[in-house]
Amino acid sequence: MSKRNNMFSESMKAEAAKELGLADVVKKKGWGEVSSKDCGNIVKKALEISERNAKQFMN
Repeated sequence: MSKRNNMFSESMKAEAAKELGLADVVKKKGWGEVSSKDCGNIVKKALEISERNAKQFMN
């Protein structure tokens, strides 16, 4: 993933990658080896996780 200012923390991206089954790729090869398609899926999953966490916080 880009080295620009990240919208998501490293832990959020790692959690999303884990839920998508991409944690091993990231761990072994780094974020640079994650495909563009998978990066998009990680962003979607991270948004879902954020929404899920926000709902839990509100309850």
